[in-house]
Amino acid sequence: MTTDQDFLADCRARLAFDLLANTWNAVVVWALRHGPERPGELRDRIGGISPKVLTETLRRLQFNGLVERRAYAGSPPHVEYSLTELGRTLLEPVEAFGAWAFRYGDDVMAARERAGE
Repeated sequence: MTTDQDFLADCRARLAFDLLANTWNAVVVWALRHGPERPGELRDRIGGISPKVLTETLRRLQFNGLVERRAYAGSPPHVEYSLTELGRTLLEPVEAFGAWAFRYGDDVMAARERAGE
């Protein structure tokens, strides 16, 4: 059971909501669910994300301990990103939210259309 105190600015629930509030955070987490990816592969998989926004998102996820960056010195050098153990714990909530969107997305779009009339 939640109380009004559960959503104070410094509470853990607000932290979790903040992590998922950025559209690209959840998308990148979901795109990394099958294993490490290079940034170009991620952009191709995701679509519609600029290199700058992808870099910012990966840095934000890395800062929060959800993604790790691994640099390889080969020729040419490259980097890969993967989910940390902590990041993998977000897959279930992201999947649940995606299932909700699939089930109720048309209802939300209809409400938006009605509001715009």
